[in-house]
Amino acid sequence: MPIVAINKTTKEKITKTIPYFESKNILIYKDDFLKTTAIPESSIDLIITSPPYNVDIHYNTHRDNLSYEDYLQFTRKWIAKCYELTKDDGRFCLNIPLDKNKGGQQSVGADITKIAKDTGWKYHSTIIWNEGNISRRTAWGSFMSASAPYIIAPVEIIVVLYKKNWKKTSGSKKSDISKAEFMQWTNGVWNFSGESKKRIGHPTPFPIELPRRCIKLFTFVGDNILDPFFGSGTTLIAAFLNNRNGTGIDIDKEYCDLAIRRLQQEAKINQSSLLA
Repeated sequence: MPIVAINKTTKEKITKTIPYFESKNILIYKDDFLKTTAIPESSIDLIITSPPYNVDIHYNTHRDNLSYEDYLQFTRKWIAKCYELTKDDGRFCLNIPLDKNKGGQQSVGADITKIAKDTGWKYHSTIIWNEGNISRRTAWGSFMSASAPYIIAPVEIIVVLYKKNWKKTSGSKKSDISKAEFMQWTNGVWNFSGESKKRIGHPTPFPIELPRRCIKLFTFVGDNILDPFFGSGTTLIAAFLNNRNGTGIDIDKEYCDLAIRRLQQEAKINQSSLLA
């Protein structure tokens, strides 16, 4: 929510964005990520997000059925803003589809990765998330025929990018990852189930295991985590439970309220500010 303040020295108007919710090390802004001024440039250690997939999912306020070119143009804008907000040794874990076939076959993962690199992000690696949902597929193309079969991989990817320097030199230098976790998670195929839409109450939730692994593997204790499309708040819950500072932005009031409820219930976080 923006407010206008007056600089006492210059008498100029200053637009500030105040949190929709604030408690200890968690901030939620009900705002448009492309327009928000809430986050200082070069202040974020790790961005974790799963952006809209543009497959006609019914969000409350977001149009998820753009033309593919319009979708990629939108992607260029928000990825560029992520770059501005991240520290020079900051990282970016981008959860996106490998590909999609709704509305035509598209190489989503490859296209968005190229956009990120063109924006300035440097490529580190790609994690394959095997969520094991092949049983839910309904599109087969030409069933049991070579005429026009569909090939659908039951995986998503987490593209790992960094801004300028891969070696992390800022922050507390305190890691909290165990040997077993490190050995398992540096294997680039992650096997864990997806999250239930019905249980969470959001059309596209990801499980807390995804941000938990990214946070512990790629940040130090006390680092600043951002999710620019936080949806149901999973990234913020993982940040809070693992002693990081979490900031989330979402334009939809219902999703902001859902995230707050989840933070209170699952992370036992106290509410200190909730704006109408």
